[in-house]
Amino acid sequence: MNTSRLVLLAVALMFNGAALAQQAAQPARPAAPAAPAKQAPALTPAQQAQIAKQDAEMSKAAAQVVQLVDQNKTGEVWDGASAVAKAIVTKQAFVQQIAADRKTLGAPAERKQIGVSRTYHEANNPQGLPVGLYVTVAYATKFANAPQPVREIVSFHADDDKTWRVSGYSLR
Repeated sequence: MNTSRLVLLAVALMFNGAALAQQAAQPARPAAPAAPAKQAPALTPAQQAQIAKQDAEMSKAAAQVVQLVDQNKTGEVWDGASAVAKAIVTKQAFVQQIAADRKTLGAPAERKQIGVSRTYHEANNPQGLPVGLYVTVAYATKFANAPQPVREIVSFHADDDKTWRVSGYSLR
């Protein structure tokens, strides 16, 4: 953590401490009734079917991506990637980083899909990602040189032409 963040954190803690001390000195007031939590409306069967279909399509696409990576064809993954990915990383850097990570981990021994998730990133999001809709497929993958499964993630971005393209591949 850098010095400016430490200073900011210290100031925030002091402010919160002073606010808590003032609150403690005031007489207790009855608590206002809590507003009921809003729940998202239930999806219709047609919407559920549409999501299940998209999950299956994205899972199939992610399986193709990890298969290309397994075959050391990461350049082909980058060639078909979204413009948002290509704007962030060069083909050479993408290929080299994945090759280095995979060399350290060794060959994949077992791969199990653990989920599909969706996110929308607005402008100025904390991750610094380009604006848009993303679908991420995650795997728990056991590699020859890793004692524990590694989280293998393939992300897709909905490009302006409404086509889903790879926006990232990572190992965590």
